[in-house]
Amino acid sequence: MVRLQKYLADCGVASRRASEEIIRSGRVSVNGEVIREMGVKIDEDADTVLLDGAPVTPRKKMIYIMLNKPAGFVTTVSDDKGRGTVMDLVSDIPYRVYPVGRLDYDTEGLLLMTNDGDLTYKLTHPKNNVEKTYIAEVSGNINMDAITKLRNGVFIDGVKTSPAKVSVIGATQLGAKLEITIHEGRNRQVRKMFEAVGCIVKKLTRTKEAGLNLGHIPLGRWRKLSESEINMLKKIGTGKKTSRETSQSIYGKHSPAGKSKTRGRRKTKPHYSGNGIRRSASVPGRKTKSN
Repeated sequence: MVRLQKYLADCGVASRRASEEIIRSGRVSVNGEVIREMGVKIDEDADTVLLDGAPVTPRKKMIYIMLNKPAGFVTTVSDDKGRGTVMDLVSDIPYRVYPVGRLDYDTEGLLLMTNDGDLTYKLTHPKNNVEKTYIAEVSGNINMDAITKLRNGVFIDGVKTSPAKVSVIGATQLGAKLEITIHEGRNRQVRKMFEAVGCIVKKLTRTKEAGLNLGHIPLGRWRKLSESEINMLKKIGTGKKTSRETSQSIYGKHSPAGKSKTRGRRKTKPHYSGNGIRRSASVPGRKTKSN
């Protein structure tokens, strides 16, 4: 049960105070009875609310989350092969959400999910050049010639890729660990790019997308995006600069902006939600063998 004025405000009719004035004016009825006093509670699922004779219905609640996808899950709503899908990892969300783009079955990391179709379109449309950053552990001979080719673009499936940002960040027992940033979304693109220069990707993790960082979300868990993160994403494709871009244009990449705002505030521990990874044989890719 919810107070009538709050219900009107939640439906986008007006602010709660303005909704109270609308009720007092006799413009609102509940189940055919005109309501003029405050404090009336309604059942959102059972009662019929009319404003000036027209039904008042709740606005669709928009959900925005970031999932740390494990290997061994497909980025689809369902799978005809019976494999686990990313939907299994967000089944505790009481609203239907969908993946924004895809991550390969064998790839881990940042996957945005939402029920906001407009935002999904912005993030996935090629014209917006949304950057995605991956950490790739590869085997093979990684030298400056190979890195230069990746930076300039390589041919995969007969089409040259756009230039990529590539840097070596470490070594592994089998080869090297690199960070690569692209803005295209072709099928298995990062793996095929490394194959084009004679290397095999042994493990691939997406760590950044559209200015957002995966951070320390445990594998198989999710968190809600903050209001500032959502607002930043909504500016994509509008020509407006995000607060981060504005700050960097003034101060440079290592902007001091925001430091003074957080001074003196208590640091809060991030909250993560989600089912996590089920410990069962039906979930492949649990260990480090998930490439």
